[in-house]
Amino acid sequence: MTRRASWKGHIKFGDFACEVGLYSAITSSEKISFNIVNRKTGNRVERQYIDSDTGEPVDKSDQVRGFELDNGDHVIVEGDEIARLMPDSNKVIGIENFIACDAVDKLYFDRPYFLAATDTDGEDALSLLAQAMQRQNVVAIAEAVLFRRNRNLIIRPQGKSLIATTLSFDYEVRSQSSTFKSIPDMTFDDEMLELASHIIKKRAGQFDPAAYPDRYNDALAELVKAKIEGRPIKKHIEEKRDNVVDLKEALRRSAAGDRSAAEKAAKKSATKTRTKKAS
Repeated sequence: MTRRASWKGHIKFGDFACEVGLYSAITSSEKISFNIVNRKTGNRVERQYIDSDTGEPVDKSDQVRGFELDNGDHVIVEGDEIARLMPDSNKVIGIENFIACDAVDKLYFDRPYFLAATDTDGEDALSLLAQAMQRQNVVAIAEAVLFRRNRNLIIRPQGKSLIATTLSFDYEVRSQSSTFKSIPDMTFDDEMLELASHIIKKRAGQFDPAAYPDRYNDALAELVKAKIEGRPIKKHIEEKRDNVVDLKEALRRSAAGDRSAAEKAAKKSATKTRTKKAS
């Protein structure tokens, strides 16, 4: 890979080991970003930390971390104390075990990376590992010290390549049961289920990321471009929506809309066919 690796080290399990790199699979370089500037001068402004009681600026050497207690006081934790807690990195992604592909809840997925060999000798080994994992329909659970803290990873085969995704820790993922505990048990009649099934079948498709653009980022880009070129900014026209309170009626309207669209498409196709035959 030609891009710069976010992390370099080894991947290892048993006697298998090779040099690898993690390359971020996502990027924010295409996103519109802004600086905070002084409206009067147009110059960038700098952030300054102020004492909340005295209002006086605080020098960087006097800025320390503090854990807030219930009474509002803080326990001071020095930087060197935190540094001593950071695990030593041996630059190894150690595979703990292999598990079924669907054994990890996707709620735990954090940040994806391309896992690739950093030398030609390791390419064959990683390709073999990817194909073997695909054949067994398994993923690997691994552990490593990444960016100065221990992280768990799930390593998945994708074609001839491997994708390593950091996993959130258990305490970071909220319980689904507590979030959805207020949802009551509900039953629906056959008509509602058939209408919902009809809508789902008619709108079946495949996921194409390019078909789902970031409309907000595109609008920001257009706004900036219009201001640079001195063009008037188009006003956003909100879409009118007819709120339907009755769920069954909403399903009926949606199903009717799908049928109407399908009939129009069929008529259009038939008209084209007749025109071709006539010509």
